Amino acid sequence: MTRISWNELFPSKLSQAIFVVYILLFVNQGILVTASQQSDNHYDYNIVTVVLLTEVLKLIISTILYCRKHTFPQLVNELRGSYKVLILYFVPAALYCFYNNLAFINLSSFDPTTYYLLMQLRVVVTGILFQVIFKKSLSRKQWISLGILTIGSMLKQIPMNFGEYQSTNTKSEHSKSQSLALSFSAIFIFIQIFCSCFAGVYNEYLLKNQGSNVNIFMQNIFMYVDSIVCNIILLTLNGTIYNAFLYDNLVKVMNYKVFLIILNNAIVGIVTSLFLKTLNSILKTFASALELVLTAILSFILFGIPIYLNTILAIITVLYAIYLYSQNPVNNTSSKGIINEDQEQLLQMEEV
Repeated sequence: MTRISWNELFPSKLSQAIFVVYILLFVNQGILVTASQQSDNHYDYNIVTVVLLTEVLKLIISTILYCRKHTFPQLVNELRGSYKVLILYFVPAALYCFYNNLAFINLSSFDPTTYYLLMQLRVVVTGILFQVIFKKSLSRKQWISLGILTIGSMLKQIPMNFGEYQSTNTKSEHSKSQSLALSFSAIFIFIQIFCSCFAGVYNEYLLKNQGSNVNIFMQNIFMYVDSIVCNIILLTLNGTIYNAFLYDNLVKVMNYKVFLIILNNAIVGIVTSLFLKTLNSILKTFASALELVLTAILSFILFGIPIYLNTILAIITVLYAIYLYSQNPVNNTSSKGIINEDQEQLLQMEEV
């Protein structure tokens, strides 16, 4: 039996830690967003405001991390010297803006487990974009694993409700999870998948190519400045920019559940950039698949969302796809030594 290429999957202990933390944070995000919903699965706060405040917090954190080893004048000088990279980051910033807002909308239409399973449909799109942008062909085994992963995601939508346990709350949740018809919910899911795929691969391209000589935290600053601009434009277009910052709306956003969403999502953004810097967007997709098991278990414990046979089969299929891929992973580590300074900075952070 072919052994898993752990050294190829995770070049360092730091990359292993980033992989695990990334999964835990994303599982937590889905749970927190679901917990913040009202009984009718809607939100009593402005989701665009929440996304905007999240980007502001990401910008503050990235600036603090950058200034741990650099001065503020250095920050300004690097901002001026790398303005072309700042402009290039508008592409993933706009896509992530749509992605983050659609995440709230789609989690109000689907339970967390179904949502994460459907999001695995992005693997094929990610594979194609990865080949086009990085000019690295995926092997036959890699494509087979991606195909199996897609099939596993689709299994969740096949009705196999043989279980008798279904309380009043879980009935509404399950009916919600079975609603992947040709509807606005399905359209929004597919739009979010595209945004996730293109933004992830393009962001990795900027980290490892166009912006390879720029400090990773400086690149994060570029991303979040652009994201703030994109979210302000979105608030302006939907006519809620004034209402979004009224006292009553800000009080709702400062609810502890919403604050945890903002904090967790801000940390997710920082960890995602480190993930793409040290690993790659293909492995990022499979990390998302591993979230399924934890999400299914926690959703059952916290929200009473039942785990049916189709969910179990889907998770098993996805895990097999991950195992198959791990035998022949994509290695897209840059040969330019672009992470040396950042890894040193991260190791120093771990010691604090």
